[in-house]
Amino acid sequence: SAVLFSLFSDTDVGVAGGGANKENAAAVTHVTAQPLLLTPEPWNLLVTQTPAKEKAKEGETVVLNCHLNSPHRPSLTNLMVKWYKEDEKGQIDLLEKNVTILPNNSRIFMSGDLSQGDVSLIILNVTTSDHGIYFCEVTLPDGKVVTGDGTKLRIRRALGLFGIEESIGTIIGVVAAGIGGIVVLIIVLTPQLRKCILCMRQESRQ
Repeated sequence: SAVLFSLFSDTDVGVAGGGANKENAAAVTHVTAQPLLLTPEPWNLLVTQTPAKEKAKEGETVVLNCHLNSPHRPSLTNLMVKWYKEDEKGQIDLLEKNVTILPNNSRIFMSGDLSQGDVSLIILNVTTSDHGIYFCEVTLPDGKVVTGDGTKLRIRRALGLFGIEESIGTIIGVVAAGIGGIVVLIIVLTPQLRKCILCMRQESRQ
């Protein structure tokens, strides 16, 4: 009977132990799963705009580079991209939720592959009014907003008649000033010319 008792005791302990192990395993699984649901892993996104300064001439096409780098979250397709410009007039929104929002404007749009982190901006046929600092802004699924350092765009005017970068208005002003100067010279010199002509006539008579 002592042998039987020891056998039953071992069996009972084994069963009890097995049950305890199952409960512990369930508890461990439950504890580890709970924090992931309550506190999702934060995004670690880097928005890089290079170079910091960009130059272009009137009529050219400009690409303003912006790249996203997220080592822990390889899928970037759910991100919302916005581009805006700041100049002396204030802030102008150019693109929201990955789409151009300017009315009747097909010159400005996003290029590149969002899934690869390329959200560069293209501006076709730039004009002097396109100058300013352009910012690339990204909104993450959790609502966090990350903005790049900005790219300053400077537009050079088209070449003038003499290879000088100046507008048509400036050239017209220079020409008008030149013509005005000639008119002034004629007015100033006219009395002198009259005197000379009179002198010549008197000498010829003598």
